[in-house]
Amino acid sequence: MEIIRIPVLADNYIFLMVDLELKIAAVVDPAEAAPVLAELARQQVELVAIFNTHHHGDHVGGNKELIAAFPDVRVYGGAEDRGRIPGQQVYLVDGDRVQFGDYPGDRLRQRIGEVLFIPGHTRAHIAYYFPPVESDVPGELFCGDTIFAGGCGRLFEGTPAQMVGSMTKLRQLPDNTRIWCAHEYTLGNLKFAITVDPDNRELQQRLVDVTESRRKLIPTVPTLLGIEKRTNPFLRWDVGALQASVASNDAVETFARIRGRKDQF
Repeated sequence: MEIIRIPVLADNYIFLMVDLELKIAAVVDPAEAAPVLAELARQQVELVAIFNTHHHGDHVGGNKELIAAFPDVRVYGGAEDRGRIPGQQVYLVDGDRVQFGDYPGDRLRQRIGEVLFIPGHTRAHIAYYFPPVESDVPGELFCGDTIFAGGCGRLFEGTPAQMVGSMTKLRQLPDNTRIWCAHEYTLGNLKFAITVDPDNRELQQRLVDVTESRRKLIPTVPTLLGIEKRTNPFLRWDVGALQASVASNDAVETFARIRGRKDQF
């Protein structure tokens, strides 16, 4: 499985999973259809699945046009997003599985994704986690707007407690998990992160490195979960330095105060 990152709109990423042997593809959160259709044509593959993480327009805006171009495509989304995702046919809950590709009897060529229910950004948000098929390769996490490189999504429909629960679920994945978050927000996120975690030396260096990468227009997505655990304040609500920074020793309150500061940053 090859993953192609397609930049669209101001700062969105669409992700196209491609199997060149089977000549099929699945798309994650198609904000727009035209760039996806162009890449499908370039790769000469058929779209068989649309994996939506949540209902926001910059994640589902291309659904209808893609369905028109590929009438047999299956559209997946969270069960609690029923009626909010255009063309949705499959209603997923925590623990469900989705499959990309079909190699009967060949375990290493099947990509089975695990569905994680991660409310907070929205009430119905889900993620798709494709575990590694071999020990020396990373798993792939498509997490929409829940966790970003250096940050997390705003709480539009959820609560801090829900988001802490969702982040707890995500940070239990292996450290070498690649995080395919849906926006190029990393530089801004790290500029904020350093204000609440100023003595974190790895964060300091990461900010320097990302500043240089973005100066050269190099994408910062995907990121690795291990890096996020060490430098992303929204995964570190139970770390003493972060709790001291916002004057709280309660995990949810610490998270909420950090998120509140970021909202005003």
